Amino acid sequence: MSSINSCPDVKPVIPMNSLGGVYARFQADLNAAAARVIASGWTVLGPEVDAFEQAWAEQVGARHCVGVASGSDALQLALRALEVGPGDEVLTVANAGGYSTQAILAVGARPVFVDIHPHSLLLDETAIRGALTPRTRALIVTHLYGRMAPMPAILATCRAAGIPVIEDAAQAHGASWAGRQAGAWGELACFSFYPTKNLGALGDGGAVCCGDAGLAARLRQLRQYGWQPKYQVQIPGGMNSRLDEIQAAFLRVLLPALPALNAARQQVAAQYSAVLGALPGGALPPRPTEAVDVAHLFVLRHARRDALRAALLARGIQTDIHYPLPDHLQPGFIARLGALGEPPMAPAGALPVSEAACAEVFSLPCHPGLDAVQVQRVCDALREVW
Repeated sequence: MSSINSCPDVKPVIPMNSLGGVYARFQADLNAAAARVIASGWTVLGPEVDAFEQAWAEQVGARHCVGVASGSDALQLALRALEVGPGDEVLTVANAGGYSTQAILAVGARPVFVDIHPHSLLLDETAIRGALTPRTRALIVTHLYGRMAPMPAILATCRAAGIPVIEDAAQAHGASWAGRQAGAWGELACFSFYPTKNLGALGDGGAVCCGDAGLAARLRQLRQYGWQPKYQVQIPGGMNSRLDEIQAAFLRVLLPALPALNAARQQVAAQYSAVLGALPGGALPPRPTEAVDVAHLFVLRHARRDALRAALLARGIQTDIHYPLPDHLQPGFIARLGALGEPPMAPAGALPVSEAACAEVFSLPCHPGLDAVQVQRVCDALREVW
């Protein structure tokens, strides 16, 4: 969830996120979808969920899709489907907001952090092998900011080691690598449909995609207490995590517009990139030609981050930080790991690239609700304050 910075003397006029305008474009269809659900009498796990699961699986290029209550639940259920638990280790990154770490700790496992590339800010695939231990049970790879991690290299390393890969694709709806979409690579892939995502519902929602029918069946049991049949708990680790019918209906309305909404984000990002490219030290690192970035967030780095954010806010432009504190330095995570009887996580300085990035990154408004005048104002402000 994104926080909104504020200033008592200035009313921000260019928000980090603005959903009203996007919803207005689809208001009639959204109203009709809500009325359809109300008239049907179904509330959870009904025909709307079935239809959306099929549509999202087709969009991603996966055989199976299981709708759940949130992206965070999706990560936890994916780990439970692989029977990850106490005594196990799961590799992940520390700069992606804590969602994977939260899920790993929730199932009683230990997160082991792999550092990131300084340019892409994504998992450094060359560091995976050195992080493996006999306790390693899985890797969660986060496709961050709308950018896909280099999945061919990641999969090659993990499959050679017999380690399943879970994609955290919550920020990568429609992103691809070499024409293959995020969510179609790993053994399991997790999506969030939180409202600010590239494909967002009007409340919480999530999904897990996979190619294995056995894993899909297990996920369907786990999302509803481990029941099979109803009221008979057959497998441990079950949860109450079901996608609501009304959110599935809203997602069905918005899904066909995903390419256009992504294109709007990409256009905003392209304009910002052009401005930064003309500023001293502002040019962004090039992305691999195989990768299609869907610009979920527009994140840049600056040694004077706080001063730049203040200057932009004074000009009525909101910014945010994605994310300010790496997971291995989060007090709550450290305490939880201790409660599990595990040794401390990596100390300060152990992940130098992640720590340096968290000290410098900040995000500009980049969403389909921006109009041309607002984008130009951000561009002009960047030239003034950089």
